[in-house]
Amino acid sequence: MARLADYFVLVGYDPGKRGSGDGQGQILQRFPEKDWEDNPFPQGIELFCQPSGWQLFPERNPPTFFVAVLTDINSERHYCACFTFWEAVESPQPQSHGRNGEGEEEEEEASSLVQPAQLFAPKSLVLVSRLDHAEVFRNSLGLIYTIYVDGLSVSLENVIGNLLTCTIPITGGAQPDVEDEAVRTISLGAGDRQVIQTPINDSLPVSSCSVALLFRQLGITNVLFLFCAALTEHKILFLSSSYQRLTDACRALLALMFPLKYSFTYVPILPAQLLEVLSTPTPFIIGVHSIFQSETQELLDVVIADLDGGTVNVPECVHISLLPEPLLQQTREALSMVLDPELEVADLAFPPSTISASSLKMQDKEIRAVFLRLFAQLLQGYRWCLHIIRIHPEPVIRFHKAAFLGQRGLTEDDFLTKVLEGMAFAGFVTERGAPYRPIDLFDELVAYDVKRMKAEEGNKQKILRHIKELAEKLYKNENPYPAVTMHKVQKPTEGCHLRLHQKPFPHLDEGTVQWIIDQATAKLQTAPPAVKAEKKCMVPSGPPIAAILERNGNALANSARRLEVVRNCISYVFENKMLEAKKLFPAVLRAMKGRAARHCLTQELHLHVQQNRAVLDHQQFDFVIRMMNCCLQDCTAMDEHGIAAALLPLVTAFCRKLSPGITQFAYSCVQEHVVWTNIQFWEAMFYCDVQNHIRALYLDSAEENHTEQESAEEPQEAKSALEIASEQLRLWPTMSREKQQELIQKEESTVFSQAIHYANRMSYLLLPLDTSKNRLLRSSGLGDVESVSNSFVTNSIAGSVAESYDTESGFEDAESSDVANSVVRFINRFVDKVCTESGVTNEHLKGLHVMIPDIVQMHIETLDAVHRESKRLPPIQKPKLLRPNLLLGEECVMEGLRVYLMPDGREEGAGGSIGGPPLLPAEGAVFLTTYRIIFKGTPTDPLVGEQVVIRSFPIASLTKEKKISIQAQADQFIQEGLQLRSCTFQLLKIAFDEEVASDSAEIFRKHLHKLRYPQHVRGTFAFTVGQSPKQAMQPKAKEKNPSLRTLSKNLVKNAKRTIGRQYVTRKKYTPPAWEQRGSQHFPEDNEDEISVSEELDRSTLTPSSTMRPSEKMTMTHVVERACCRDYQRLGLGTLSSSLTRSKNEPFRISTVNRMYAICRSYPGLLIVPQSIQDNTIQRISRCYRQSRFPVVCWRNSRTKAVLLRSGGLHGKGVVGLFKSQNAPTPGPSQADSTSLEQEKYLQAVINSMPHYSDAGGRNTLSGFTSAHMSSAGKWGSIRASGRMSSYALNVEIGSRLAGKDLLGTQHNGTPAEPSFLRQHRASLYIIGDKSQLKGVKPDPLQHWEVVPIEVFDVRQVKASFKKLMKACVPGCPSSDPSVAYLRSLEDSEWLSQIHKILQISVLVVELLDTGSSVLVSLEDGWDITTQVVSLVQLLSDPYYRTLEGFRLLVEKEWLSFGHRFSHRGAQTLAGQSSGFAPIFLQFLDCVHQIHLQFPMEFEFSQYYLKFLSYHYISNRFRTFLLDSDYERIELGLLYEEKGERKGQQFSKSIWDYIDRLNKKAPIFFNYLYAPEDGEVLRPYSNISNLKVWDYYTEETLSEGPPYDWELAQGQPEPAEEPDRQDTAAPQSKRRIIWPCYDNRSRVEPDAISKLLEELQNLEMELGQVPERWKDTWDKVKASQRTEGRQEGNRTPSSLLMSSGLSHHRRSLGVYLQESGVGSTLNLSLDSDTSSTSTPSSGKPGGRRSTSTLYSQFQMSESENRSYEGSLYKKGAFMKPWKSRWFVLDKTKHQLRYYDSRMDTECKGVIDLAEVESITPGTPTMGAPKTVDEKAFFDLKTTKRVYNFCAQDVQLAQQWIDRIQSCLSDA
Repeated sequence: MARLADYFVLVGYDPGKRGSGDGQGQILQRFPEKDWEDNPFPQGIELFCQPSGWQLFPERNPPTFFVAVLTDINSERHYCACFTFWEAVESPQPQSHGRNGEGEEEEEEASSLVQPAQLFAPKSLVLVSRLDHAEVFRNSLGLIYTIYVDGLSVSLENVIGNLLTCTIPITGGAQPDVEDEAVRTISLGAGDRQVIQTPINDSLPVSSCSVALLFRQLGITNVLFLFCAALTEHKILFLSSSYQRLTDACRALLALMFPLKYSFTYVPILPAQLLEVLSTPTPFIIGVHSIFQSETQELLDVVIADLDGGTVNVPECVHISLLPEPLLQQTREALSMVLDPELEVADLAFPPSTISASSLKMQDKEIRAVFLRLFAQLLQGYRWCLHIIRIHPEPVIRFHKAAFLGQRGLTEDDFLTKVLEGMAFAGFVTERGAPYRPIDLFDELVAYDVKRMKAEEGNKQKILRHIKELAEKLYKNENPYPAVTMHKVQKPTEGCHLRLHQKPFPHLDEGTVQWIIDQATAKLQTAPPAVKAEKKCMVPSGPPIAAILERNGNALANSARRLEVVRNCISYVFENKMLEAKKLFPAVLRAMKGRAARHCLTQELHLHVQQNRAVLDHQQFDFVIRMMNCCLQDCTAMDEHGIAAALLPLVTAFCRKLSPGITQFAYSCVQEHVVWTNIQFWEAMFYCDVQNHIRALYLDSAEENHTEQESAEEPQEAKSALEIASEQLRLWPTMSREKQQELIQKEESTVFSQAIHYANRMSYLLLPLDTSKNRLLRSSGLGDVESVSNSFVTNSIAGSVAESYDTESGFEDAESSDVANSVVRFINRFVDKVCTESGVTNEHLKGLHVMIPDIVQMHIETLDAVHRESKRLPPIQKPKLLRPNLLLGEECVMEGLRVYLMPDGREEGAGGSIGGPPLLPAEGAVFLTTYRIIFKGTPTDPLVGEQVVIRSFPIASLTKEKKISIQAQADQFIQEGLQLRSCTFQLLKIAFDEEVASDSAEIFRKHLHKLRYPQHVRGTFAFTVGQSPKQAMQPKAKEKNPSLRTLSKNLVKNAKRTIGRQYVTRKKYTPPAWEQRGSQHFPEDNEDEISVSEELDRSTLTPSSTMRPSEKMTMTHVVERACCRDYQRLGLGTLSSSLTRSKNEPFRISTVNRMYAICRSYPGLLIVPQSIQDNTIQRISRCYRQSRFPVVCWRNSRTKAVLLRSGGLHGKGVVGLFKSQNAPTPGPSQADSTSLEQEKYLQAVINSMPHYSDAGGRNTLSGFTSAHMSSAGKWGSIRASGRMSSYALNVEIGSRLAGKDLLGTQHNGTPAEPSFLRQHRASLYIIGDKSQLKGVKPDPLQHWEVVPIEVFDVRQVKASFKKLMKACVPGCPSSDPSVAYLRSLEDSEWLSQIHKILQISVLVVELLDTGSSVLVSLEDGWDITTQVVSLVQLLSDPYYRTLEGFRLLVEKEWLSFGHRFSHRGAQTLAGQSSGFAPIFLQFLDCVHQIHLQFPMEFEFSQYYLKFLSYHYISNRFRTFLLDSDYERIELGLLYEEKGERKGQQFSKSIWDYIDRLNKKAPIFFNYLYAPEDGEVLRPYSNISNLKVWDYYTEETLSEGPPYDWELAQGQPEPAEEPDRQDTAAPQSKRRIIWPCYDNRSRVEPDAISKLLEELQNLEMELGQVPERWKDTWDKVKASQRTEGRQEGNRTPSSLLMSSGLSHHRRSLGVYLQESGVGSTLNLSLDSDTSSTSTPSSGKPGGRRSTSTLYSQFQMSESENRSYEGSLYKKGAFMKPWKSRWFVLDKTKHQLRYYDSRMDTECKGVIDLAEVESITPGTPTMGAPKTVDEKAFFDLKTTKRVYNFCAQDVQLAQQWIDRIQSCLSDA
């Protein structure tokens, strides 16, 4: 029973405090006057009676009533029912006489005077109660007011006394009996009577209509917002102009939150004086009158609900987490069904007339039912996550939040996470967690109805029915006695508050009231206490979460396979089948992404633990650790799926013996996970274990025979901990004191022992193996764990003890103490928290605090030993380092450092989206040799673990090296690494293994740098090869050939003397051939045939008057140089002695530069016009940059036009050359004479051309039609058949090249037909740089013309190349690979530079071909000039397209004419800053583009070009070292002594190397080579016609770059041989070829190489000396030509041995398709072959293609027809005879037939293997009449007999013979 009201208070206006504007209230009277013991009088009631302040009003307002709620210090709520009415007050003006407040007569008297308007003051009657019975309070206070206002004859004191002594039951019971009726019905003694309905179950809130009203005011969405805001602890403020509504709204919100209770500030009506409460930092629900709306505007973090306006305003900075879907949607739908039932039928044509919403009271309950259901769904299964950690004396219960979220699959859900962390939920657990207590509607719902709710989901009718059922229960709870709601309470008469003469509320007599109260109290004390029997019972747990959330089946099927893999792998590990385990391992690691697999792993591992221990060998241990780490790496710190929890006992079980007495446990290797530093995880684990132990404590061994401990989370037939607890709690009151004490002590010691156990466990997982490294603690922030902990327990004891142990334990001097201390602090904090919460005694707790530092210290000592030993362990899982193969003379500079090769931006190797095996990352080692950087290792993915991965590049090609940090493997830390980029288009991205010390990595970098940039070119590999590395540093060690050395020195001295002022540079270069002289045209000793001296102007060149013999020897060598051979071939200069030299030759070979005095970067012998003297040359040379004056390098044999090259002109040269002659020349006549000489020089060039004399020196172009011009030329490829092929030689050639006029050109890159042809064509075009030729006007009088063009400089080439490398070999994957690659390729502008070079070259070719000479004079004459000049010669002269000619071209134009190879390749320290400029590579790329367009014109293959591209920067050969011949002579490189050749030779010349290789194997040879005579090539140069060279993108990971032939040879094959022999089963001949791994051309050679190889093998088998492949090839071609001539009708089969083809169905056709040649190239590779070969125009030839088998090659199938002709064949039974075309094919051993000769579709095949006999036949019915009967024959096969008939007897005989011979052959 409880008092209905505790206090009655009368509050009035306080006139004394007036003046400050607002008045104040004062308590006039209160009853009882002294406080109740159990309930003190609340403070501040006067504020709450008038929340908006005490004010006087000019007129009487009607009485008001509202209920305010006050919360006291014990968070008990007091309901203050305030009934306010207004009373007149005396006027503030001074009156004629005073008044005594009692008498009525003064009232009358006063009214007779004229008075100013009266003021009225409020007065409040207040009831203070702990019960919320608003209606009863309203009636009771109304009754008191009625008695007072209507002057009823009832004593107010009596009524108030009765009111204060009235007691009611707190909760309802059964229907009222007769005597019970009195208890329910109260009367205040004024003839009134009220029935009080107390709720049946007081745990359910009472809401009457408030919830429904709240929804009416705000709407569904807004209320849901408020509901979520309240649950997630936001601040909520209600505004309304009605106080009662504020109270209702707040009450409604709390009712919705049931079963959670709001535990923060709750003030439904906040008085004006307390408004600053709104800025409190804690959450609240507060109501404020809307007149204070303006004051609430600046609240930034408060959700404001305006009840009158129906809005909810959420500030920007507040984020309200809403309910998780689909609950949110379902709740909305259910609410809308309840609140707006018409919505469902609104669209119906005949809406039912009956639908209407329930009454307000019912609607209120229905809404609450919706929210009850919502909570039941949100919290379903919560009881399975409760941990009961103490049962006696009082249950202590904790909730395992992480497990709950994990099992519900809502870990990511904001809302639920916040709710579970909130105070309300903590209260819920404390209140509802108890296993033995009374239960209410919510408990039943969550236990029994969850399944039903799941089943009804989506069925609106059923949901509504459920809601109505729940609503009924709630309504019944609030109104248990609907029959007896008869109230009889007097109401005041209408309008009584307006009575003018109302006496004030009387002063009540305290004595009377007190006497009534005392009476009642005495009576209560004598009465027996009314015992309300609490119906306690065991709380039902409901189904476990897993049973509710059924998973989808598909995922299960998939995961079942994965789990199988996990199980197998683990059993392999424990059965020691390591190889098997290794193969499954990656799949296991991938499976670990799934939760099921992780659980499976923990279960499987549990099975392998016996007696808490499992000793493994090193490899097993390693596997188990890696699996555990992988398992844990996806766990969050919360460990919501209990993975870390399941592994916790395992990490202390698995171990390995390191040495006697030292064992390493798994925990030392799995510490790197954030979960171990999360104090909440440890708490949950601790409580879980404690619960298991407590449960075991009470499981009586008598009734429990099986001892295994089920955890509470796995429901089994055994009792759960909660069931046991509830049983114990039921028995508790019946036990004796001693028994109780004993149980309490047992439980306490259980908790204590677990705390010790956990202190140990935590030290295991928190102390790192190497305690000197503070790794773990730093990364996870153990220091500030308080912030994580969700307990509200203060660290009471920890504080005091912590100080003491730090100083006493005596280990703080150890360097590990910081780690130790922080671990000790962490464990202390944990122990404090859990022990305080689970009631461990203080003595025990102190004992623990003393133990913990010792535990930690002991563990540190054990760890030190383990750490020491584990360091000695050989690293297990790492594969042994594979040694790379080295070249002869290549030596290791640094032994292998263990590294991981990481995937870069190229996807092929990494598996990735392209597919294919993940070859990278690979683990192995990086080696540094004198020549290369090599990585060699194996992929980390065991599926491809048998493969070897090699990636290497020459050190000399390194362009960029940067440090990076990489995570090499998922379970390792970030490591330092290097990214090395090479200009051979390779990238090594390596991460050093943790065993590699960082200083080793540094040494590696230093060595690398030293090798990359040697001090001098002598330090490069080409020189140091074969010497010991020390000698490389001291070149003076031995002098082999003094004569040459001295000679070189003399030369150099002379040159230096004369050159003095000239700019000398060093430049990149590579060594020339040493076996060159094999191909010389003249005898060795031809010194005397050359007389050099007559042209020498000795004064300028040599101090000595005669040539020394050594210099003569030099001349011999100079003559031997390649250039001379070429000049002779071109007929440019003869080398006969001067006497016989014919003076009418236009050009001569000048030796003016033989001492390299005039131009250091030119060769010693130069071609100059016959008429020019050497001294003139010396003067002219000064006008040109680097003294590179114009010299002739090629002559067109047909038009006799010449190609010249030079450097650009110096400024003054330009002026002199192009200004008109009569202009005054600045400066001395010296300049003038030079320019004249220059002009003379050019004129001499022009005069040398034979047709110069025509037309008075003017050559008109009018007669040149386009047809004429294209007479000898071949455009692009065969595609370009009928198009204009003349280059437009219009005025502005240069501007067109500069790109202005390109709109006029045709789409494929050829210039358009000129609109008009020039009137005359110059005899000499000078192609110069636009920037130099500014302001130069064309001069009509001269015979030459300047073509200014814009070219890119070397800087642009460098920049472009860098971008090209990044595009082809990106450092890291980009977001969208396809776009990124093409985009970056375009940005690099590499192809547009290629386009530019080709365009200029084709222009020059065109000019030369039409008979004009061209001088290319760009930049310094050694970069672009060289590119253009070489390409022009290549295009114009077929000789340069042979192997020999191309070598000659490179030697002449690139080496002799001084392209600065060393400088451009940054080969020495000096060149480091300038960086790498790939001028030569660009040239080779251009050649590659031409090669693609004209595949039949080149004798060499694409591989040859790639080989040169690789080795010109590799420094393996000396050919491309240094910058000019002069420097090569200086080093004694150019000409070795005769005797020296036999010495130890590592190929110093790339050409010799190529020659030797070419003799061995046809790798450099192009089988398609079938040149047309005198062919001039004109390739397309448009970017759309250019292809990215595959040299840039391809790689061969199986062997490294395929350009070091010795290294690449002979690795793959032998391994496979033995397998083939032992397996008798026929093995598939197919091989998988991985694009980035295998060397395709070797694994899958083209047919011809394959055949040549087979021939060689056969010859070896037969014991013959194998022929050179070249001889074989030439023979084949020769025989093929003759065969082709003899037999017009058959294609020779000699070239393709058919048998070879049938095995390897490969042919060139496959390769040729991209090359732009017609795809049906016949393999008869000569253009004059037999008529049957398919013409190369791409149209099929005269022969029909017959076979389907080879149709993929799109070649004519004639090779496979041994014999063919027409035969009649009898059809099957009852079918007529038909004529068919038969083909006998020996190769396939079959007889095929077709409908007709032209038919390609084979109609049938007779397999000759099945033929039994051939016999002469007889004609049958329907056979052809005219035929001789001997022409019939039958073919009998195993299946049937075929009848044939030939045209005549001979033919029949022939067929029979042929078929017989086929059979006998077989």
